[in-house]
Amino acid sequence: MCRWAAWIGTPIFLEKLISEPEHSLIDQSRNALSCKVAINADGVGVAWYGDRPEPGLYKNVHPAWSDPNPLQLARQVRASTGSTTSYNNCHPFTLDKWSFMYNGMVGGFDQLRKRLEHGIDDALYLKRRGAADSDVLFLTAMGFGLAQTPIAAMAKVVQTVERHSRDVGVTSHMRFTGCWSDGEALYAARYASDDFAPSLFYHRSEAGTLVVSEPLEKTRSDWIEVPPNSVLTVSHTSLSVTPFIEGAREDNSPRVDDLIDA
Repeated sequence: MCRWAAWIGTPIFLEKLISEPEHSLIDQSRNALSCKVAINADGVGVAWYGDRPEPGLYKNVHPAWSDPNPLQLARQVRASTGSTTSYNNCHPFTLDKWSFMYNGMVGGFDQLRKRLEHGIDDALYLKRRGAADSDVLFLTAMGFGLAQTPIAAMAKVVQTVERHSRDVGVTSHMRFTGCWSDGEALYAARYASDDFAPSLFYHRSEAGTLVVSEPLEKTRSDWIEVPPNSVLTVSHTSLSVTPFIEGAREDNSPRVDDLIDA
């Protein structure tokens, strides 16, 4: 599992995300509350957008609390779900103008690794650097047309991987809370094949929108939880929460389906 945060809006000092809040990402890396494990120590990374269309990228295999560099950067922290902790397996992942990070698991990934890798477009396969499920999902989504249809492509990947997992019969088949961006819009989806979708929250202000796997304050009254099987789409002027995979299993969580203009 991992703890991460994403911001879209006016420029802010990154200490507002990574160290100043009472339950900052540094604190979450050692004391996660909405996660299967409390300690998230297997790597640290940040992607950011500036004057160029391609994102900048910083990653390290050290725990967030022992690496001084992320204190000057925004970042995401991941605890590995089986793959070796290495630079290439650390989040985020970037390709062209796109960045991606993900919290969850693929049931039976070790048995499925070869099959899933065959689903990566030939032109993109040489971009695969790690051994984890994360960059398989990202590169497959790029091959499915992420640049043209950001939500449909990611939904197709999740459905495809879940189908393969069901074939090998290893549960839980798919748990996915992912966030991806092209620097102009931010997308975040929450989904699971069972009742345990990884958490996803957002907080909106005049300055922008903060999307997180876990709120940055232990008192969560100002945070809105995204329902399971939903995708959050945020630009500088609008926000919407809509169904992620049509026809997927539903629970009794309230559905947010409003368009909010800034």
